[in-house]
Amino acid sequence: MNKIFSFITGAIMGALVGGVIAILMAPSSGEELRGQIQERSIQISDDIKTVAAERRAELERELATLRAPYKKEG
Repeated sequence: MNKIFSFITGAIMGALVGGVIAILMAPSSGEELRGQIQERSIQISDDIKTVAAERRAELERELATLRAPYKKEG
């Protein structure tokens, strides 16, 4: 589980760094650059929310599995 989370975190960070470098190295006007940065930040934010929701669902499933034996006793 920890390896998967680390991989996903690394992939997101790599995409973020790569995106920033690509935007900064590409020749474009200031207005275009601001628009690209805004679009990319929205996309990254959405990606982070998706990954967080998936991780939360995974942890909730694990918690339910761990609680299951105690529900049978009570």
